[in-house]
Amino acid sequence: MKTSVVTVKGQVVIPATIRKKLGIKEGSKIAFIEKDDKLYIQPLDKNYFESMAGAVETKGKMLRSLREDKKYERKL
Repeated sequence: MKTSVVTVKGQVVIPATIRKKLGIKEGSKIAFIEKDDKLYIQPLDKNYFESMAGAVETKGKMLRSLREDKKYERKL
């Protein structure tokens, strides 16, 4: 189990080993999901959006937005 400390500003550092494993880089978007008094952190990457395909009718806007975000991340 990896741990981190919340700063005065409410910031948390994701341990490097986890960031590398999940492909989280500077500028990556993540979601904070609260469920049953627990907090889940989910990278908003292509795999996540593909797994959600069909859950919400967006006509491809969500995946298009994610691809644009990834292009921007690669430029960084």
